[in-house]
Amino acid sequence: MNAEMVLRVIQEGLYLSLLLSAPAVLAALLVGTVVSVLQAATQVNDPSVSSVPKTIIVFGVIGLVGLWMLQQLVAFAQALLAQIPTISG
Repeated sequence: MNAEMVLRVIQEGLYLSLLLSAPAVLAALLVGTVVSVLQAATQVNDPSVSSVPKTIIVFGVIGLVGLWMLQQLVAFAQALLAQIPTISG
């Protein structure tokens, strides 16, 4: 396994982790922004007001896109395992 192959696998892994985390992170960002605006408008400064909706939305998003996330991870793992015979020690 040469350096180019290792760097390519690392790059693909990092890209995949970014791709898989994006839906949950973006949903939390959106909900956090909306809740923060509502808290500023109503002057309610309770930490649970922002954490509970974010938690619910993130779990909901993971529930919706979880199968797709798993398919992407399995495809990546299968591609890595398929490359094992081509590695020369």
